[in-house]
Amino acid sequence: MREFLTELLVYLVAGLGAGVGTGLSGLSAASVISPMLITFLGMDSYMAVGIALASDVLASAVSAYTYGKNDNLDLKNGKIMLITVLIFTLVGSYAGSHIPQNTMGSFSLIMTTVLGIKFIFKPVMTTKEVNAQKSRWVKIFQSIFCGVVIGFICGFVGAGGGMMMLMILTSILGYELKTAVGTSVFIMTFTAFVGASSHFALSETLVDFSALFFCVLFTFIFAQLSSKFANKAKPSTLNRVTGFVLTALGILMFSVKGL
Repeated sequence: MREFLTELLVYLVAGLGAGVGTGLSGLSAASVISPMLITFLGMDSYMAVGIALASDVLASAVSAYTYGKNDNLDLKNGKIMLITVLIFTLVGSYAGSHIPQNTMGSFSLIMTTVLGIKFIFKPVMTTKEVNAQKSRWVKIFQSIFCGVVIGFICGFVGAGGGMMMLMILTSILGYELKTAVGTSVFIMTFTAFVGASSHFALSETLVDFSALFFCVLFTFIFAQLSSKFANKAKPSTLNRVTGFVLTALGILMFSVKGL
């Protein structure tokens, strides 16, 4: 009984961090869930990433729905990136099945922390009109190139895709923060589904259905709550809250990784 309660606590904390990160800033659930499952429960790393990506599917979907309802989701300019990301998520997932999963894990943690600090001290205050000034061909080239990088990283380590997407959508493609997060979680819904499916198909271990169920459930609940808050918040408030959340999650994951 005590062992089950310990596991449930890990699932709850992991789901809380992953759900808030997903709904608020488009953070991949795998950035939080997989290191916690590996560190505290000794789960196989490849299976942990698969469960984390599965948790991403519903959490990202409900977040995307909330952002879409509030007109903060840009499908027109994100569809090219979506196709490219999907293709290279498969490529990255296959490559990841033959390489230790901690190879690029530190990169994701560093990026999460740095991006969080950036939002605190240099908030993204771009408006939707600014992005409309770019030419269509520039957007197409940027979307394809960024999609290749994001897709491979997401499939390879099951983490970093959300942060890479948020950074690229705000810093390179010029999205304002809410639209960037909305578009990011929409794309992450599909990349997470493809990544999770390929991980489960390629894994040589049996799926831990208890971990899968609770991680999906808790991540979904907290993603829904945080995405509703994000869409009602002022841009300046959202930047600071997002920054503090990302920084805190980055520090937490560094601590977990140190264990």
